[in-house]
Amino acid sequence: MRKYLNLFILIGITFLIIKCNKKKETETILEGNTTLLVDETLTPIIEDQVQIFESVYNAKLKIVPKSESEVIQAFVKGTSGIAILSRKLTEKENKIFENKKLFPKVTPFAKDAIALITNKSNKDTLIALNNIIDFLKGKKTNTIKGLVFDNPNSSTVRYFCELAGIKKLPENDIFSFKTNNEVIQYIAQNNGMIGVVGINYIFEPSSSMRDVITKINVLDVKDINDNNYYGPTQNNIAEGKYPLARDLYIINCQGFAGLGMGFTSFVSGDKGQRIVLKSGLVPVQVPPRTIRIRNKINNDKK
Repeated sequence: MRKYLNLFILIGITFLIIKCNKKKETETILEGNTTLLVDETLTPIIEDQVQIFESVYNAKLKIVPKSESEVIQAFVKGTSGIAILSRKLTEKENKIFENKKLFPKVTPFAKDAIALITNKSNKDTLIALNNIIDFLKGKKTNTIKGLVFDNPNSSTVRYFCELAGIKKLPENDIFSFKTNNEVIQYIAQNNGMIGVVGINYIFEPSSSMRDVITKINVLDVKDINDNNYYGPTQNNIAEGKYPLARDLYIINCQGFAGLGMGFTSFVSGDKGQRIVLKSGLVPVQVPPRTIRIRNKINNDKK
């Protein structure tokens, strides 16, 4: 009986090795099919990158947008070897991959921001970060009636919990949906609440959201130790003035030279960084501008 058990185990291991090798053979750094696990708040910029990447190379990248927590769960389970997040892996998460003999390659590719939005009828477009933190700690304020998040497991929720030094959001006057677009739609239709969304959904709204965007205001935010208010503009994010900015990362745990490597090189290269710049986010590497100097200008008219 033990002999047959060992045989079955050997067959199983052989099958996994063949399957893994087949995956490596059919997927190169610029060809094949793969899946990207994407923090839902970052979907617009990744859609832009994938569209251009697929137009240049013989590759198909399936974008799977999820909340940050869901991305991490799927990532450690091996649903995909590529994740795009607004944070690095924790020491515990890194250890899971190291135990599998996989060593995550983390590549920063942009800086974006979390935007605070209100209904267009709200004439006050300023908010102090201290007031947000106090509200998250359960203190009542006259300036905030409620906060609306995209998802209770999202990166924006995790960001604000860390900012306020709390483990979870308070139960009162906190609301959540499933996506950033749902938050924007709710704020556009309801006065008195503050929505929390990824800035890329404001800079590059989908065609169905362009009219909705005109019905909201994006708030300027004052940092804890600052007397000035700053909006989430590209310039303010680049100069470190806007207090709710964050770095974006591609994390590759494929373990072989696949599309994770090729896509990462593309996004962090000249073309990918130009896409980041055009989207309104801040690239890690500012694309160079080529200036052509002519010794002679021909003004002859024909």
